[in-house]
Amino acid sequence: MSDLPAQSAVPGTWPAPQVRRIGLTDLRDCLARGWDDFRAAPTQLIFIGLIYPVVGFLAARAAVGDLKPLLWPLLAGLSIMGPVLAIGLYEISRRREQGAPVSWTTALDAFRSPAIGGIVLLGLVLLFLFALWVAAAQGIYNATMGGVVPDTMSGFLGTILHTPEGFRLIALGNIVGALFAVVVLAISVVSFPMMLDRLCGPTLAVQTSLRAVARNPVPMLAWGVIVAVILALGAIPALVGLALGMPLLGHATWHLYRKTVV
Repeated sequence: MSDLPAQSAVPGTWPAPQVRRIGLTDLRDCLARGWDDFRAAPTQLIFIGLIYPVVGFLAARAAVGDLKPLLWPLLAGLSIMGPVLAIGLYEISRRREQGAPVSWTTALDAFRSPAIGGIVLLGLVLLFLFALWVAAAQGIYNATMGGVVPDTMSGFLGTILHTPEGFRLIALGNIVGALFAVVVLAISVVSFPMMLDRLCGPTLAVQTSLRAVARNPVPMLAWGVIVAVILALGAIPALVGLALGMPLLGHATWHLYRKTVV
């Protein structure tokens, strides 16, 4: 890769991307390097500022309204929108890889990249998939629970966790959610950092991402599991852990791209 910032590269001058085989040990190295990047430019306050107003609004609506069935699907949707939300983290890792000084403000430079149009376009595709997931989650709830929403959160949780209908809802919801997660992983695992790095369009980036998954099915599946586990663990302590988990995954994704695409 070039030693020059991506913003100074000329679109179309990169060689055709090649996809390498990687192993499970590479994933551990990506996480270690991602943690180093996070320590060099901590961004947890940014994610706290982004996450908690949204979560607070959803929690308030769920407590007093009919949003209870969608509260978990909406939170789980963070994994769908995560690749585009992490665009500033890729920029920090890219700059640090070149030996340039970085801080949390370096993340803002990503929005001045010439590739931002393609990044936004692919982000809209993920937003569309997110909307489809929420609609599917609502449809599953209506089909399994008859669309009835208990008045209280405790009543809602009791119905979900202690009835046959609730068990069917959990099983079907997890299966459909996993399908959405696989689609998002396949089209986005390396596409966003690639667009930022090479100034290529979303079509080439998505094609390369699909090739990366096809060439490395086991490591990429393992990466998807790692992402799900870190996000789930981060959500347990009142979502506080997401302020660490999301930056870690964002930085690690940059290094996954660098290991996979040459």
